[in-house]
Amino acid sequence: MSTSTVEDPDAIAEEPLSEEEYRNRLRELPPSAKLVAKVLEIDSPLSQGQLTEESLLPDRTVRYALNRLEEVGLVGSRYSFRDARKQVYFLKH
Repeated sequence: MSTSTVEDPDAIAEEPLSEEEYRNRLRELPPSAKLVAKVLEIDSPLSQGQLTEESLLPDRTVRYALNRLEEVGLVGSRYSFRDARKQVYFLKH
């Protein structure tokens, strides 16, 4: 039996993306994801509801945009310190 441990991939600290890599990943995404990223660039962390209010996009569109941004590693999330029932989102770059 091996005594080696498997690290949690979420626990590994990621290096920040270069501006060029950030822009390249963002370039391939739909306009809604670009808008959500811009809102997070100006003010973060924000909840999904706050992103909906700030971006003027429908809730479903914001959810889709966040999923796409998470898939390409541009957005991270954590539980809110103010309300542990909510998650807040932030840019990783």
